[in-house]
Amino acid sequence: MAEKTGADTPTARKARRPVIRWPGEDARGRSVWTRGRVLAACAVLTAGLLAFPGLVPNTPGRLGSLLESFLPWLGLVIVVLLGLAALRRSATALLALLLPVVAWTALFGGLVRPAQGGDVDLVVVQHNVSDENDDPAGTARALAGAEPDLIALQELLPSALPVYEEELAARYPYHEVRGTVGLWSVHPLSDTRAVDIKPGDIEEYWSRGMRTVVHTPHGEIAAYVAHLPSVRLGAGGFASARRDESAERLARAIAAEDLPRVVLLGDLNGTVEDRGLAPLTDRLNVPESGFAFSFPAAFPVARIDQVMARSATVSRIHTLPTAGSDHLPVVAYLRWE
Repeated sequence: MAEKTGADTPTARKARRPVIRWPGEDARGRSVWTRGRVLAACAVLTAGLLAFPGLVPNTPGRLGSLLESFLPWLGLVIVVLLGLAALRRSATALLALLLPVVAWTALFGGLVRPAQGGDVDLVVVQHNVSDENDDPAGTARALAGAEPDLIALQELLPSALPVYEEELAARYPYHEVRGTVGLWSVHPLSDTRAVDIKPGDIEEYWSRGMRTVVHTPHGEIAAYVAHLPSVRLGAGGFASARRDESAERLARAIAAEDLPRVVLLGDLNGTVEDRGLAPLTDRLNVPESGFAFSFPAAFPVARIDQVMARSATVSRIHTLPTAGSDHLPVVAYLRWE
């Protein structure tokens, strides 16, 4: 009996048989439903962070506030996961990605849709002009060019204040300044006073809050201008204790305000999603349309310059081009309720 050659062995014949795979299977026999499980898990985690950011603890390092400050940017994570799921041809991952898409849309979809038209009762500009601004005159002209009713400024230096007063005087005959914050108005102002928002551990002179009454054709408005303490991101995490304490002091002052209509303009050093500003966002309405990232001016990643209101709707918000500061100016449109 002739001996079989290597090419005629059962193993060799089996290797020559065509491999039959089910539709969607890869070379390792995995289907579109079994591939991409890690991507699906990442999608579910992203959805959880979007839907329940409050579950992320603020200790250590105020990680919860850090997440909330950049929450809209989880949309980029969704885009990356979507691309990877398409490359992997993973039906499981694509299906799981519906969760973060729905969560992101529910949170931020209103901000990206075009603002609805309608009457505007007040136009305001909020801007941290920077204490390193070497062209305050140009900054003043740029802000006045937007033709708002109110202009709120922070980081006003004594040396720069006369320049702002001179440049804005023609259109804004009324203005008040307390410490390093001020408000310019086309309408008369009265009953102006400083608002104490200084954190308890600051011993030196520190005046960054004010309140005044704006007498508009629609009635009186209590306008608050504030500059909350800066936050820092370092090895110890997100340092925002001073900012949070200052926000609580400001919120107590606004809660005690007798006038029903209130507008808050300020560099609050926090986004409206950040739980550190909850004492304010729980009491005041925030913009309904527009992301208006304002900081840093060179590549804005967050809006820390805020316009909020009581008994009024902030219908939309946008930024102006850079005007000599590391912040972008913010323009907001308000309607009375």
